[in-house]
Amino acid sequence: MKIGIALGSNLGDRMANLRAAREAIVDLAANKSVLASRTYETEPVDCEPGSGKFLNAVLEIEFDGDPSELLQELIRVEESLGRDRKHAANVSRKIDIDILYADDLVISNERLQLPHPRLHQRKFVLQPLADIRPELILPDQKKPVSDLLAQIQDSTKVDCFAEKW
Repeated sequence: MKIGIALGSNLGDRMANLRAAREAIVDLAANKSVLASRTYETEPVDCEPGSGKFLNAVLEIEFDGDPSELLQELIRVEESLGRDRKHAANVSRKIDIDILYADDLVISNERLQLPHPRLHQRKFVLQPLADIRPELILPDQKKPVSDLLAQIQDSTKVDCFAEKW
């Protein structure tokens, strides 16, 4: 199953945080083959005043298992990288990992919603996703990712970060 995963970090060494998360996620992939976007620097969305900019990226992996199993593994990755699960919503964080989609599955329960319910509204996710899957049409959408990105009318700046990750 192809699963899209968003990564973000705005505390500490942001690039090192993304690299460590990527390495751990590659270890979870069925065939160790991963599609990886470029890294983008973005303004924080709905975070506390004075929050630093985020680095954001998207990966797509093959995963042999249920997406809820992967979610548990990703939570372990976040915790191993210093994320406290008992935090307020939308605060600065060393690492944030979200499952965006899992093939054509639609899941809605208290632990997991697929596709991610706000994916189509978030430039900081759509921009890196468009790097790797511009023609992807999510189960709840009629337009490909590239069109969803083009129709976002906000002025949020999304800069490609030059450093390789």
